Order: sequence, then structure tokens, then C-alpha cells
Amino acid sequence: MKSLYLNMFKKINYIAAILVLLTGMSVRAQVTTQSPYSKYGLGNVKGLVLPQFRAMGGISTGVYKPSGYSNINMQNPSSYTGVTLTTLETGLSGGFSTLDDGTKKESSFNASLGHIALAFPIVRGKSGMSFGLMPYTQVGYEYSQSSTVDTMSSRSLYSGEGGLTKAYFGFGQQLFDHFRVGANIEYVFGNLIENRSSELLDPLYTAGNTKIQDKNSVGGVAFSYGAQYDIVLSSKKSITLGYSGSSPSTINSKRTFVATQYSRDSNGDENAASETIDLIENSDTDLKLPLIHNFGFTIQKDNAWLIGADYRTGNWSKLTIAGANQGLQDSWGYSVGAQITPDFSSVNSYFQRVDYRIGYTYDKTYIKLNNHNINQKAITFGLGLPMASTMNSVYKINLTAEVGQRGTLTNNLIKENFVNIHLGFTLNDTWFRRYRIN
Repeated sequence: MKSLYLNMFKKINYIAAILVLLTGMSVRAQVTTQSPYSKYGLGNVKGLVLPQFRAMGGISTGVYKPSGYSNINMQNPSSYTGVTLTTLETGLSGGFSTLDDGTKKESSFNASLGHIALAFPIVRGKSGMSFGLMPYTQVGYEYSQSSTVDTMSSRSLYSGEGGLTKAYFGFGQQLFDHFRVGANIEYVFGNLIENRSSELLDPLYTAGNTKIQDKNSVGGVAFSYGAQYDIVLSSKKSITLGYSGSSPSTINSKRTFVATQYSRDSNGDENAASETIDLIENSDTDLKLPLIHNFGFTIQKDNAWLIGADYRTGNWSKLTIAGANQGLQDSWGYSVGAQITPDFSSVNSYFQRVDYRIGYTYDKTYIKLNNHNINQKAITFGLGLPMASTMNSVYKINLTAEVGQRGTLTNNLIKENFVNIHLGFTLNDTWFRRYRIN
């Protein structure tokens, strides 16, 4: 018994060490995407969705137990009651993107650590708990614009980096036979950095270029919540109705604003700042997050197939950073997806035990430029690959691809084509099982 508890605490310490490491890396990691549309608002919003759900278009609000494995669905914390084994989720993400302005194309690749989360039952089938670390938004862009006025040419340079991360702790509770609720308390943190430069392109004009850096260091508490209700159709078939949302929270932030003048040398390289024009350092301010609603349902046959859909809205027109409204619009979107497992318990065929997933997602984002909505859509697909198991542990690798498009070429805008790859690792283990010695 002593060795059992010692082994359990070693595992907990191992997970804690990974969380601390990833927290430090997420604070230092900066450019994790290359998209001009990440300039607006908080950047590209990722959502609290693991690879196995992204493969189904991102459906999650009405997902309870998608397979015989325990999964962590932090998008709807009421689902934590369905975690029957101690569950560890880790992963990473990478993306290829191509920007097209109608005359030229530019391609890039970026990768980042994905997520780490842990969940375990408190009273099996009645209550569960989860905590972890997830990327929330990503910022990464760099572009320039040139102009000529009265034979004087100039250019403006724009770049940004950073993003926000969510560390969460959540609890789910079964209230009645088919109804459960849950909530997450979330710590939102990270840096949003924006750089703007203005330069005169005249060889006789070698000084006086102006650069502005506006940095918001964010750190504060937010809340999300959810509920699910099951409609039993038969012993193995059911419908799950779900709702989840995020409250409009005010997050603390410290703003640093620096305006400097600089010059470039004969090679075109930027020299050190020659003068500081304006400086505001660590000014206390805040960031106001919007109200988010998610509605969803799934129809499933246990350990065989699942189909479902989500609909979501976001009150992003209310987002403010450092007291300034960001000029965004309210967003909405939907996802549809499915999963099929030919034979969950097959002994003779490995591919019969694989989860096959497919989906589609569409969003009218919170960005509107040149009188055009910036929409995003993607086809998604993936596999859940069971690995060799032990007496008390089962493993699965979740591989997901998203092939999509953001933006348009209309009115001199930019079309962004992307392929995102997500790799997740799921461990189910019996860390807290008690053994009796007769």
C-alpha cells in the first residue's frame, strides 16, 4: 500500500513539474502564428478544444462520453462527471499558412506547445475535477505599407507578437439522473505586443524615424460554466443537449507605452533609439472580456458512433483593452462533426478499433475590414489511434488536421489558406484505486 501511494505522488509531482515548465515556456514563447488578422482584438482565438474534438469540427458543448476512453472536455466542465479514470492529456500544434493578396503569395510554418490537462473522478459517475493549461489566443504578424506625398516617399511598418494562455481549474457535478453542471475558474495571462514604425524613404533624411511599442501584460481571473442533459433512447443510444458560456470578466493588465526616434545605417539596419519621445511604464489598466454562449447536441451509440453540432456567439463588440473599445463586431459560428469506431473491442483487426473523425466549422469572426466580414471556414478530420495498454493503463494518440481559409481578396484584402496539424496524447490510468489484501 505504501508503494502504491508513493507511485501515485510521483506521478502527481511529474505532472506538476510539466505544468510549471509549460507555464514558463508559454510566457516566453512569442510568435506562434503568422497572420495579419491576428492584429485585431486579442489575436486568433483558439478555444478550449482538444485535438479529438477539433477533428470533429470542434464540437464539444454537447459531447459527454465520445468513446470508451475518458476524455477531458474543458469547453463544457459539466462533462467532467464522465471521467471514470485519471486522465492525462498533452499535445502540440503546428500550422502551414499561405497569404495571398492577389498579386503575390507568401508561405510560413509555425509550431507551438499545445496543451496539458489532468482530470480524475471524485465520485465515479457523479463528480469529477480537472485542471490544466491551454493556449487561448495567438498574435503574430509583420507587414509594411508604402505611400508617396509630394514626391516624398514613406513607409509604415507593423508587427505584433504574443498571445494569451488560460490555466484552469474545474469541477463537474451530477445533480439528477440525466442532468449535470460544472464550472471552471480560469487564470488568463500573457502579453499582447504591438509595434508601429514610420519612416521617410529619403537618403538625405537619416534620422527622425518614429517607433511606437504598445505592450499589455495581462493577468487575471475569468469564469466559464456549462450544463448537459441526456435523453436516453435505448440501453446504448442517447441524445445529449449542452450549453456552455464564459462570463464577461475584467482582467488586470499593466500597459507599457514607448515612443522613440531612430535611424538606419548605410546597410539599412536599424540603429539604437536616439531619443525617447514618450514613456508610460507599467500603468495599471484592464482588459474586459466579452460574454460567450455555446449551444450543442450529440446523438451517439456508445463505443460505436457519434454525430453532433455546435452553435456559438460572442459579444466581441464590448471588448476593451486599456479602456479603449477595439472596434470589433459580434461573432457567430457553427460546427458539425462525427466519429465512428467500427469495432471498439476487436481483437483481430487494429483498424477496427481506431476512431475515425470528420467535421466542418464556419465562423463569422469579430473582424470587419473595408466593409467586409472576415470569415473563417475549415474541413477537419482525424484519427484516434489506440496504443498498447497495461493492466491499469490505456493510451491513445489523437491526430487531427484542419484545412481552411480565412479572409477574402475582395476590396484589397488578404486571403489566408492554412493547414493546421494537432497531435494529442491521452493516458487513462487508475492512480487512485485501492487494493485490499486478504
